[in-house]
Amino acid sequence: MEITAELVERVRNYAASQEKKKRFQHSLRVAETCRLMCTIYGEDPDRGYFAGLAHDICKDIDEKVMEELAGQDGYDLCEAEIKKPALLHGRAAAVVLKRDFGVDDEEILQAVARHTLGCGNMCTLAKIVYAADKIEPGRPQSTDEYRENLFSMPVDDMVRAVLEENMEYLKQKGKKSSPLTMEFYKSVSDKKEMEGR
Repeated sequence: MEITAELVERVRNYAASQEKKKRFQHSLRVAETCRLMCTIYGEDPDRGYFAGLAHDICKDIDEKVMEELAGQDGYDLCEAEIKKPALLHGRAAAVVLKRDFGVDDEEILQAVARHTLGCGNMCTLAKIVYAADKIEPGRPQSTDEYRENLFSMPVDDMVRAVLEENMEYLKQKGKKSSPLTMEFYKSVSDKKEMEGR
């Protein structure tokens, strides 16, 4: 599907009205980071910008509404999502994009839905949105040099490095990564092993 200027504007306005100011600023930085990463990794920069812009449109809504929306995507809730319903904001956002904005691009929907925990066999756009959310310039560790180093790697290596950093962060807080995240990690690590053979 074509990402028109009108659609981007509608979603930008929606994001601005639904998200806290600080979160909206984060979404704009994620969108710009996605655009840049798509240029580097051979994906459509407009689709990247749009997915980044839309990824948190349900982050600040009531958790019950979030659960209700996420429940409409046809997937079961995993243990992590049951324990912490806020993790469902990506899935809820994908439902809203499809239902209220007519977005039918499966890769954009996957990128938005899976940007919190990831999952196995994600498309390149989804990997980019996942990583961009963690490394946009507003994140404390994300210096220009830090991002340049990541962007010099092939996409799966870059995502694996971001995942390892995130898993280490959770471990330090005494938390475990969800099985979906481990599945995601395995899928980008397996590709590396296959290439090494």
